[in-house]
Amino acid sequence: MPADLAVIGLGPYGLPLAQAAVAAGIATLGYRTGPEAASLSPAELRRMLSGGFRHATSPAELGRVRTAVICAPTPAGADGGLDLSQVEAAARVLAARLRPHTTVILESPVLPGTTENILRPLLEEGSGLRAGRDFHLAYSPSRVDPGNRAFTPANTPKVIGGFTPACTESAAAFYGRLTDKVVRARGLREAETVQVLETNFRHVNIALVNEMAVLCHDMGVDLWDVIRCAETKPFGFHAFRPGPGVGGHAVPQDLTAHAGRTLRMVELAQQVNGQMPRYVVQRAATLLNEHGKSARGARVLLLGVTYKPDLADQQSTPAQEVAIRLLELGACISYHDPYVPSWSVLERPVPRADALYEAVAEADLTILLQQHRTYDLQGLSVKAQLLLDTRGAAPTGAAHRL
Repeated sequence: MPADLAVIGLGPYGLPLAQAAVAAGIATLGYRTGPEAASLSPAELRRMLSGGFRHATSPAELGRVRTAVICAPTPAGADGGLDLSQVEAAARVLAARLRPHTTVILESPVLPGTTENILRPLLEEGSGLRAGRDFHLAYSPSRVDPGNRAFTPANTPKVIGGFTPACTESAAAFYGRLTDKVVRARGLREAETVQVLETNFRHVNIALVNEMAVLCHDMGVDLWDVIRCAETKPFGFHAFRPGPGVGGHAVPQDLTAHAGRTLRMVELAQQVNGQMPRYVVQRAATLLNEHGKSARGARVLLLGVTYKPDLADQQSTPAQEVAIRLLELGACISYHDPYVPSWSVLERPVPRADALYEAVAEADLTILLQQHRTYDLQGLSVKAQLLLDTRGAAPTGAAHRL
């Protein structure tokens, strides 16, 4: 069966798009850009295959679709900027097979100007075609919230910005098959900057509550109660909660190299959030000391090492740095996570606790880093000698909260 859509990149951005397209009845071709980790259950994969999804066996198949969406990851590079190597590689592969009248859309997180100044030349030079004349070119920020069952591609508005008005309308026609609402930006750069604003909004607000967590602990104020009360305000407030750090695939962007100036709030947010794993370890060492124990030689159990609850994704998880700093203090660490069967830190395997309650009872300190639904925090708090809750998930008074 010929495919109508090619999703190039089957990682955290491309796989949800492919699932949504198949659910909408669109025959979809998937093309890998790198070693993307599969995160589909066997049942989900069977549903996709029966719905018309298939993996590309040859790059030549990319030239037989009407719409191609590039969803390659753009992780942080060595210089702190975005690494566009997979996006560029995807563009070159697609360009060699690009046919007239195809709609090409970029969904990868990028800086403003990337679609026009980097993607467009690669596509034009490799195909001999011209964007806006021979093929449509657009950008749409990926709005994926892994594990969120309330907001799906169907009820999440999709922002579209095209190289030309006709490009915008072509991309809007495609996304109109997937979502209830399409929002048209003025152009490519506006749509790209939407992604920058949305990503930075998350990081800046998490930094605010992380800094409040440190301040409130020093003042003896229950921040979790403060947030509970504050979120009753029906306007002008959106609740964020502190944690041991910020994980995920979206990299905060301060535009320094791109625009010649920094977004000072974003720069400061990165500093605040980057200090949270160290603060968690400081709190852990203090707790042990207050109970007559040294961090050196202490048995510390880490609960939940993924970046988000109820998912196996470990992208940029703060658990890695927490574990490294505990090891530097001489602690003996182990972990438990229902979604992570094995885990390594500094290329060394960390012992996994198979019997959770027994491990909690034996540990000198248990640190909750991620709040998976399977954790009975009331029961675990009864078993634990010491429990440091970095997520505010344990019942009040049952644990030491961040």
